[in-house]
Amino acid sequence: MNRVKIIAASLLAVLLLAFSDNFTSAAVQEAMIRVVHASPDAPEVDIYVDNQSIVVGASFKDVTDYLKVPAGSHKIEVYAIGTKGKEKPVISTNVTVEANKAYTLAAINQVAHLELKVAQDDMNVAKGKSKIRIAHFSPDAPAVNVGINHGPTLFKDTAFKQMTNYSEVDAGTYDLTIATSQDNKKVLDIPNLNLEANTVYTVLAINKADSLETLLLKDNTAMPSEMPKTGMGGASQDNYNSIVPVLTLLGIGAVAIFVVRRHRGYESE
Repeated sequence: MNRVKIIAASLLAVLLLAFSDNFTSAAVQEAMIRVVHASPDAPEVDIYVDNQSIVVGASFKDVTDYLKVPAGSHKIEVYAIGTKGKEKPVISTNVTVEANKAYTLAAINQVAHLELKVAQDDMNVAKGKSKIRIAHFSPDAPAVNVGINHGPTLFKDTAFKQMTNYSEVDAGTYDLTIATSQDNKKVLDIPNLNLEANTVYTVLAINKADSLETLLLKDNTAMPSEMPKTGMGGASQDNYNSIVPVLTLLGIGAVAIFVVRRHRGYESE
């Protein structure tokens, strides 16, 4: 009987080791963040999340890929390059992110007034459509309107630090115009802006007013492989991943029962 107990305990230990990582990762809720250096006169910076380095030497107009972080509150610190431990951070703030959501964290304004702008990104778009929004990050530029050249205005009276809601449009190539809200004076053209189907974009208006330019960010592309695998006759990948450990547990349990019964059979012979 002791031998049977040892076999059963061994099987249980193997099971726990094999699937502890699966159960732990399933319990961790994650969000995504990306960081943009949008301050025209700020030097290169190092960026830390919860005292962990995520960006080294980011310069004006640099944009990170999306990075996964646990959902919850995080301390974001921005230092002039190489100064952590020597000088105070130029930005230090707490940011709270929710599970399964994406965020853009932009260092904006002139270096003397550097601050962090946090915006939630929309990762969903109707099939065959495109989505776009505008962020006004030029510190000395007036409020602006953004519209299609010789066409409708998409975004009105957007001032510094503001980020518009998304506008859903047909996929295609557009010539956009940025003009002042007060007197409708054109300040910048955005020609041949290709907005692809099933894709979400953010356009940043950056730099000083006399050097205004734009930075196009792709928030998300909804590819067919990313569509939810749910509905009649199908199961999502997450459901599949959660079922596999259960099926394996049942299989190992069946093996354990077989071993115990077989051992008892030998003892009775």
